[in-house]
Amino acid sequence: MRPIQDAFPLLQTPKKIFITTHHKPDGDAIGSMLGLYHYLVKKGHTVTGVSPSELPEFLMWMPGVENLLNFEAESKLAIKAMQESDVIFGVDFNDFSRTKHMTTQLAEATQPKILIDHHLLPSPVWDYGMSIPEKSSTCEMVYDFIKLANDTDLIDTTIAKCLYTGVLTDTGSFRFPVTTASVHEMVADLKRRGLDHSPIHENIYDSWSLRRMQFLGYVLLEKMEIFPKYNAGLIALSRKDMKLFDITTGDTEGLVNYPLSISHVRFATLITERNDEVKMSFRSKGDFDVSKFAREHFSGGGHFNASGGRSTLSFIDTVTRFKEILSDIHPR
Repeated sequence: MRPIQDAFPLLQTPKKIFITTHHKPDGDAIGSMLGLYHYLVKKGHTVTGVSPSELPEFLMWMPGVENLLNFEAESKLAIKAMQESDVIFGVDFNDFSRTKHMTTQLAEATQPKILIDHHLLPSPVWDYGMSIPEKSSTCEMVYDFIKLANDTDLIDTTIAKCLYTGVLTDTGSFRFPVTTASVHEMVADLKRRGLDHSPIHENIYDSWSLRRMQFLGYVLLEKMEIFPKYNAGLIALSRKDMKLFDITTGDTEGLVNYPLSISHVRFATLITERNDEVKMSFRSKGDFDVSKFAREHFSGGGHFNASGGRSTLSFIDTVTRFKEILSDIHPR
């Protein structure tokens, strides 16, 4: 993969550009895609943004979200846009399989592919890119990309809202260790450019439905287990649990962090039974590497303190297997 600066000549004249991100996108995925989308449009390009799946409700306020295609619902339009594009951008993922149903189309595409991402171990499928795991978020890296192109004057409040969203959510409202000085310097710059951050916080954290709040109460009372001996916490949600509250995309966002609010819990896990798979999210405090844990046990990976995985076992067997593994480790 060549440095992303080597791709700048490709963008000097108007192009048809295709942007996508990972399946079940979060705030950083959509924020980086839309931030890049608005920037490239201002540069004169024709841009199509495609989410591999539906967007969570708490992100539907974002500027430009109405222009995004949902691959699962609009696959023909999305594939046509990809085939007609001159350049493909991937943001907030580094392996085509993370897009799920778009994997084959991306692998077969012959256009130059540009990566902007902060996850470990990028696949050797990108022509150009930025891959910096130490960065707080892909949104911070899109901001850096715009700086590298000497285009910070193009950052308006629309782009700022998108980039701030991803930084806010991926840093846990600026409390995680990835919140470096450069993060605060970026936010300060966005503020000077007119960003009003309060409405973004309100849209993300203070716009819950009553159903989702009741679901949270149920989860914490009935579905959270704490293992003091192992400094660990687990939330396991079956398909039946999800159906009970009519859970939609985004309603489980942030649940995995709640056990970490308990004193002495250093490792938290969320296991969810979806229609066709068992998904897992891992979070940690301190020096317990959940990325390594996910790679070794659950075909996953991600960041040192925040990772994901999946299981081919049944939901019940996955929970049992997780507890067996937990007895062999001691997160500190």
